[in-house]
Amino acid sequence: MNGEHVFVTDTDHRNSRTELGRRGETFASNHLRTLGFTTIARNQRTRYGEIDLIAFDGTTLVFAEVKTLRSRGAEASRRRPGGSSWELGWPAARQRRRLRRVALEWLSDRTRPRPVASELRFDVLKVLVGDNGRPPRVEHVKGAC
Repeated sequence: MNGEHVFVTDTDHRNSRTELGRRGETFASNHLRTLGFTTIARNQRTRYGEIDLIAFDGTTLVFAEVKTLRSRGAEASRRRPGGSSWELGWPAARQRRRLRRVALEWLSDRTRPRPVASELRFDVLKVLVGDNGRPPRVEHVKGAC
């Protein structure tokens, strides 16, 4: 590199992670669409936090948390014993409580239209974004919270 130094800042890392997260949410939204859902909201903020996706299929309203990871080949598909709760497909108890509070706040807000659903569900979608042109893989845990 001709003696030049390249510095990667925290901002660069955050932007890269933000872009990866956006890509994962798009893949997750597309996955839900193949199951008959329409995404009605993305990245909805309340005073309790944010919910990644809200989708509806005419009957079921789904609040979806999306976790996007870069796939590192075969090692990413193996689950490590004692891995984090996200690796196993569900958020930790504190995260589940936060998701429920965010959903309740969103449902309570009378300023935005919301569908009439007979069922409410909290799902987790883990998106593994492949390297070297490999397609992403979506692991979908229905009713995770």
